[in-house]
Amino acid sequence: MAPARLFRLGLFMFLIHFSYSDPGLGCPRTNTSLLNFTSHFTMVQHQLRGLFSVIDDCSFRVSNFDMLSGDDVHWWGAVGDDFQNLTNGFLISDSNLNQTYKNDSFIVHLLKNVTWDQIKVLSIWDIPTASNFGHILLSNYSVNGGVSSSNTEQPTMFENCKVLSDNYRIRWSFKEGENMIDIGLEAAIGIQDYMAFGWANPNASSSLMVGGDVAVTGFEEDGMPFARDYYITKYSECMINEDGTVQGVCPDSMYKGTDPIGLVNNTKLVYGHRKDGVSFIRYRRPLRSNDSNYDLEVDPMANMIVIWATGLVKPPDSLRPFYLPQNHGGSYGHLRLNISEQVNDCLGPLDAKDKEDQDLVIADKKEPLVISTAPALHYPNPPNPSKVLYINKKEAPLLRVERGVPVKFSIQAGHDVALYVTSDPIGGNATLRNMSETIYFGGPEAEGVQADPAELVWAPDRNTPDLVYYQSLYVPKMGWKVQVVDGGLPDMYNNSVSLDDQQVMFFWTLSENSISIAARGEKKSGYLAIGFGRGMVNSYIYVGWVDDSGIGRVNTYWIDGRDALDVHPTKENLTYVRCKSENGIITLEFTRPLNPSCDRNARPECNNIIDPSTPLKVIWAMGAQWSDDHLSVRNMHFVTSKRPMSVLLMRGSAEAEEDLRPVLAVHGFMMFLAWGILLPGGILAARYLKHVKDDSWYRIHVNLQYSGLAIVFLGFLFAVAELRGLNLDSLHVKFGMVAILLAVAQPVNAYLRPKKPGPGEEACSKRVIWEYSHIIIGRCAIVVGIAALISGMKHLGERYGDENVHGLSWALIVWFLIGALTVIYLEYREINSKRSRISGRSNWVLGNGEEEDADLLNPSRQMTDKVSHSSERMEIQLEPLSR
Repeated sequence: MAPARLFRLGLFMFLIHFSYSDPGLGCPRTNTSLLNFTSHFTMVQHQLRGLFSVIDDCSFRVSNFDMLSGDDVHWWGAVGDDFQNLTNGFLISDSNLNQTYKNDSFIVHLLKNVTWDQIKVLSIWDIPTASNFGHILLSNYSVNGGVSSSNTEQPTMFENCKVLSDNYRIRWSFKEGENMIDIGLEAAIGIQDYMAFGWANPNASSSLMVGGDVAVTGFEEDGMPFARDYYITKYSECMINEDGTVQGVCPDSMYKGTDPIGLVNNTKLVYGHRKDGVSFIRYRRPLRSNDSNYDLEVDPMANMIVIWATGLVKPPDSLRPFYLPQNHGGSYGHLRLNISEQVNDCLGPLDAKDKEDQDLVIADKKEPLVISTAPALHYPNPPNPSKVLYINKKEAPLLRVERGVPVKFSIQAGHDVALYVTSDPIGGNATLRNMSETIYFGGPEAEGVQADPAELVWAPDRNTPDLVYYQSLYVPKMGWKVQVVDGGLPDMYNNSVSLDDQQVMFFWTLSENSISIAARGEKKSGYLAIGFGRGMVNSYIYVGWVDDSGIGRVNTYWIDGRDALDVHPTKENLTYVRCKSENGIITLEFTRPLNPSCDRNARPECNNIIDPSTPLKVIWAMGAQWSDDHLSVRNMHFVTSKRPMSVLLMRGSAEAEEDLRPVLAVHGFMMFLAWGILLPGGILAARYLKHVKDDSWYRIHVNLQYSGLAIVFLGFLFAVAELRGLNLDSLHVKFGMVAILLAVAQPVNAYLRPKKPGPGEEACSKRVIWEYSHIIIGRCAIVVGIAALISGMKHLGERYGDENVHGLSWALIVWFLIGALTVIYLEYREINSKRSRISGRSNWVLGNGEEEDADLLNPSRQMTDKVSHSSERMEIQLEPLSR
């Protein structure tokens, strides 16, 4: 065992020698040229700023560090700053950066198996999104007097910073003896807004703005920054008078249009960017300008009044070919500033509420989205490949789609770019590295060119997350975000109905083994509850509300009484649960299985089965507040449904659930009278009353049968009329229809009966077949009719849960048992009577042979034969007397 352990230990040490993440090895001192190296971070994202300096071979210091938080941010090393090298980088420290930093300073230690000569680029890297927040180029440095420093000055770094407002700051750097000042303006504003800053006229007595010398900065329509020198002659927009003069907030060049541009517009743009919803413009201007008319002299040692403003800017047009600042709308101010004093009261980075600056493309179900590729110019999540996806000629825009609304794609990005929609923010066949990736649309087949585009349709549903990503299947980070929003609930669900009193809308979509349900109240409330059952008692309830923390909740309950203690929480298997309140209107959504996969005897919710083929009884209630803890009178509803609605899930319709028990009671009584008394009585008369003289048995048989048939038809028509239609889904209706068809066949059968044979004649085969069919059909009709009666009682119990149904069902069974015993007794007597006739040659019970062969349905012929035969006997008896 010892050699084996030594072998495994040696193999383990060998493997970790090549691992960047293992802290077990020592830190060799191989690179002393970077000692005391100092550089500012290059800002890429998340408003990252700071000063980096190497302490020794194994650690570095970070000073004045600003950064907005990320998901899983680490110190990252790479051999180059391009996309491929950064994405193939490695961890260099076990410390993470998962927080917001505000002018923080700290020391970072390298992993013990990482040395400076392995790192050409040091980055702050967000692993889930493969995002570079900022970096240092260690290969780009020089040594001056034993101190290494970066050759590149970062345009986002300044010596001073002053807060102008909550979302607006000025930064500046000024070196004494120079006639120039570098100013940086940054504000958390919209991309269509301008930033203005300058010096007020020191001789102004009233309005500080009039006579002010300001720089107006912003971004052009193509995203490029601008900085222009403006002079304010009037508190208004720049207006051109009829004589050609201008007044208002106008560019200096408009006042002296013939002067050289360098002498008029002496505000020089240095750098500008738009990141994380924050605009940043760096420009340079002289302290003393040659333009004494429209540029104010700045005294670096004096406390001078500066003015500032932000607001919308109007782009140039044919009449006014310059950017036109609009009314600042209250976002302006002034203060005294001495640029020679060291100031830094900017604590932490600006955090804009809206950080998304990409173009927005809203999917239209009528027009396809054209997917193409083009060079990356302003990709929102660097680093990125050289070409990225474009939608409708816009670079990596934010795509907004609605649930339930089909999205058409015309994919023309080339055969090497296959579009797909994924849960992974990086894409690029992410399943190879992210086993939890979910693909919602697309794949290898989603590729095409302009001459032969692939036309595909994606229909996001209610289960699609709020945020997914469109990406290339083969190359990562070519696409961007898909914002999935709720459309109208009718678009998200296949069916919808209005519940009782039209105060709640009910939506649903059926799947093979589940159902997705939504309900929306039409009036303001604190919670919305929907239930499955005929009333709140003995029902399964789903309650949706928004709790005190603003989180939507949906809980399930079983109610078996009218008290708060009778509301029992359950643990139904709900998925895709959502609940929201908009202006007091509650909307709840969830998906649940049709048949819960649990023991029905274990928990009550296991019996909450939804059968799409049968009507679902839906009720609702609204109240002021709901609690996840103990319920009380405060949680009682203030409005509820007056009656349940029968929702036909497969038909997509609903109808008010009326109390049809009186209707069904009349229908049931009529059917019992027919199938339980009259029709069986007619059969018994034909079977056991033939011994009665003349044709009484026949009249009883026919009258009872026709009376029973009439009542059957009346009961059938009554039920169909009251129930507004005939539905053959239930077993009771199927039995009933078969019984009625058999009963109707009997009169037709009687009308088509063959002729009865005469005395001494043998019955023909047709007559024999008719007699057998008449008997069999009649008895089968009675059996099926009895089955219809019993199944009808069972159906009534399932529909209403009436406690009396159980007793009535047993009474019905007992009645038919008595009838069966009566038949058995009569058959017993019949058999004994036949035996007596055979032994004693008696026909007292059943009559003579002629009566046995009598036509059951035509007594007239039978009576004629009897009269004729009696006359013949009388003549024979009278002849001897005459002699």
